[in-house]
Amino acid sequence: MRQWYEKLFENYAEGYDGESFTQGTVQEVDFIEKEIGRNRSLRILDVGCGTGRHSVELAKRGYAVTGIDLSEALLNKARQKAAAAGVTASFIRNDARDLSFESDFDVALMICEGAFPLMETDEMNFAILAGIRKALKSPGKLILTTLSAIYPLKHSVDALINAGSTEERSSGSNFDLMTFRMDSQFEFTDDSGKQRKLECNERYYAPSEISWLLKRLGFGQIDIYGCAPGHFDRTKKLMPDDFEMLVVASC
Repeated sequence: MRQWYEKLFENYAEGYDGESFTQGTVQEVDFIEKEIGRNRSLRILDVGCGTGRHSVELAKRGYAVTGIDLSEALLNKARQKAAAAGVTASFIRNDARDLSFESDFDVALMICEGAFPLMETDEMNFAILAGIRKALKSPGKLILTTLSAIYPLKHSVDALINAGSTEERSSGSNFDLMTFRMDSQFEFTDDSGKQRKLECNERYYAPSEISWLLKRLGFGQIDIYGCAPGHFDRTKKLMPDDFEMLVVASC
């Protein structure tokens, strides 16, 4: 059975590029460049590359980039964008849970929930991180953004206090406090003009969980910040109202 994220991206390449959260690419790549010392000899892996917005921008700046994604529709769009920009980047269909690389890259990116944390189980999400670690050389660097559990936890507590009773709160909650998973609906118009609605389920992570998972895989220095699309900055402390967190980890 196909999962919601497979259904979403089977015909949503044009619409995806129009989403507000995809508009901060240039600043995000500025941040990535600064993090890697603008060393154009480094090989970069873009996991869950989507339509290639980071891959193509990095290729424009002279970097060797390989983008992988599960959606052929998104990959085709990425190839078109690279060709239109007159740059070379490699785009490969690959399940992020089963990466075939081994010590092939200096840097790995996973931006805007690229694969992680969309998977159905914690084990699948961990497999993505493990595959990335295997793909990286030592030393290597991972830059990712993921959903922060602090955000729904804070808002769940606020709603509970405002509701005045557990029963009232639980009837309207779609965030599971036992699993840190959120159910939601996403309504959109696909690239053929068809109105669609999907039932989505995503895993929110606490910063301590992310640190533990990465340390278990051999990452040493792990820095976590708050972030928003187009606003990646090491001076941004992670706060309860930050929907996402930015993670920079070295191995």
